[in-house]
Amino acid sequence: MPEPIRILIVDDHAVVRKGLAMVLRLESDLEVVGEAENGRVGLEAAKNLNPDIVLVDLIMPEMDGQEMALALRKSNPKIKIVMLTGTEVDDRVFELVAAGIEGYVLKNIEPAELVRAIHAVVHGEAYLHPDVMKKVVGKMHPQLVPSFSLTSREHEVLEWMATPNTYRQIAMRLSVSEETIRSHAKNILEKMKQPNRAQAVLAAMRAGLIEIQRS
Repeated sequence: MPEPIRILIVDDHAVVRKGLAMVLRLESDLEVVGEAENGRVGLEAAKNLNPDIVLVDLIMPEMDGQEMALALRKSNPKIKIVMLTGTEVDDRVFELVAAGIEGYVLKNIEPAELVRAIHAVVHGEAYLHPDVMKKVVGKMHPQLVPSFSLTSREHEVLEWMATPNTYRQIAMRLSVSEETIRSHAKNILEKMKQPNRAQAVLAAMRAGLIEIQRS
C-alpha cells in the first residue's frame, strides 16, 4: 500500500485550518502532518515536517502566502504548493504563476474538488481552477501575442488543459491513453515555449486561442 500524501496547512484563520484538516483526514490516502498560522511559521514547519504538499493561504500577516511560496520554492522545490485564494485575485498571482507554483484553488472549493486538486498536483500536474484563471486573465493588460501553430488535436487538448481535469481524466474523455495526452501536452508546451501547464493556459487565453467553458 502506498504511503499517504503528507499535507501541511498554512492559514491564519484557525477555523479554516481545522475545517480543511477535518475534511482531508476523511481520505484514507491523505495525512495532515501539521498546521501553521502564517508563512514564517509555515516555512519552519515545512522544513521540519517535509510534507509532500503545502496548502497556503495567499493573504496572511507577518509573511503572506506569496512570500512563503516563493521562499519554499527556492529552499525545497520538491514540495508541491497549492495556493488558497479568496474571490478576488490580485497581482501577486502573476508572480506565483511565473515561479511555477502548481495549484490555485478558491476557498469555497468543494471538498471533493480539493482532494482532486491535491492528487493532481502531487502527481506532477497543475490544478487550474477556472474561476481563478478567468480572474487572472481579466486583469491582464492587452498586448500583442504570438500565434501558435497547433494541430486541431493539440488545440482540443489545450482546451481541456484549461480545466481542472487531470491528464488521465482528459484521456478518458477523449478515449485515448494517458500517455497520448501527456505527449500532446509536451508538444504544446514546446510549441508555445511555456514551462508548465499553468503558463501555457494563461498564454493561450491571452492570445484568444481558448476560453474556459468545460469542467
